[in-house]
Amino acid sequence: MSPNTQRALITGATAGLGAEFAQQLAAKHYQLVLVARNTERLEAKAVRLRQDFGVEVEVISADLQDQRGIDLVVKRLERTVQPVTTLVNNAGFGLTKSFEENTVQEESDHLQLLVTTPMLLMHAAIPGMLARGEGKIINVASVAGFIPRASYGACKAWLISFSRWANVHYSARGVGVTAVCPGFVHTEFHQRMNASTSGIPNWMWLNPDRVVREGLADAAAGKSVSVPSKRYKALTFFSKFSSDKLGAFAGKRGR
Repeated sequence: MSPNTQRALITGATAGLGAEFAQQLAAKHYQLVLVARNTERLEAKAVRLRQDFGVEVEVISADLQDQRGIDLVVKRLERTVQPVTTLVNNAGFGLTKSFEENTVQEESDHLQLLVTTPMLLMHAAIPGMLARGEGKIINVASVAGFIPRASYGACKAWLISFSRWANVHYSARGVGVTAVCPGFVHTEFHQRMNASTSGIPNWMWLNPDRVVREGLADAAAGKSVSVPSKRYKALTFFSKFSSDKLGAFAGKRGR
């Protein structure tokens, strides 16, 4: 497809990495479908992107922890007119308390947004992509998926594992699936969950533009997993040889 017929649907699109994905894909002349809960922020983001890049921008105000919101996005992904050619599963949040201190509902909501919702959206998107012989799925995971990191790490590990399988399984039919696994990123992520970042050294922080730029490049290259920056590539490599105890200790710092 030519660039101006490419259309990306991005969840959690009004802030952080989601907003950066929207920005960089718009700069590549993708048409956009932005998904988030806050209608006002969605509309404001859409106006800026239309003005700055001259692209079409649809907005879907939806709570992806709620079945009605998920159904709205699924219906858009299943459309054959102006189809979505790239899906970016980015929406998510973290939990600051230990597993036993969270309510079952908090843990269930967390699992819903980080695993069940991306699975449902991929299941809706992949048949159409296969029928067209082309498509990309980017799952925003985390380096936490490589270490013992409570339910957050477990959720991200699911995304990484599924992306690796799906990329192998579907790439021969034109559909690529990539898990983008950043470490600490300068976004609203930690502020929204009221998590302290005071103990995190400066060298561990990445800027959103780099994470997204490298993630998009790795997806275009057909990679199953993208770990932005040499420092995090090294950390994830050495995590394979560390003990569970050491990995869990490192994971206490957050994302």
